[in-house]
Amino acid sequence: MVNGYGLFANMTTQRNEIIIEGSYDGKTWQAYEFRYKPGDPKRAPQWSQPHQPRLDWQMWFASLSNYQHQPWYINFVFRLLQNEPVVTSLLLNNPFQTKAPKYIRSRVFHYRYNSYERWKSTGNWWNRRYIEDYMPVIQLK
Repeated sequence: MVNGYGLFANMTTQRNEIIIEGSYDGKTWQAYEFRYKPGDPKRAPQWSQPHQPRLDWQMWFASLSNYQHQPWYINFVFRLLQNEPVVTSLLLNNPFQTKAPKYIRSRVFHYRYNSYERWKSTGNWWNRRYIEDYMPVIQLK
């Protein structure tokens, strides 16, 4: 009760999220939505009890470092470029159901809850601000 314990002895005070987007032409981008992590600012926070949403949780951990230290993340994005059904089924939506995207990009955004007033006026649960690219735009050769 008085000492730090385990994995969560130190917690982050900000919520940074990786948003993965695909594109056919490199100009128009569509976001993949995860089941439980923030994405679309208009989407309400989701409940995940009684299970642990592992992929969404791993995405939060990935945002705490860079993609070079996350070999699973590189493989995950590679499978999105292949439109692998086993992988895309882990997501809430796949905007590329009929044809795999040619390009994938990953960007980090800072998320925070909107005030009640802002939520009522905009319908946005989240306020998000772009921070940086997480991984360069990639494509299959």
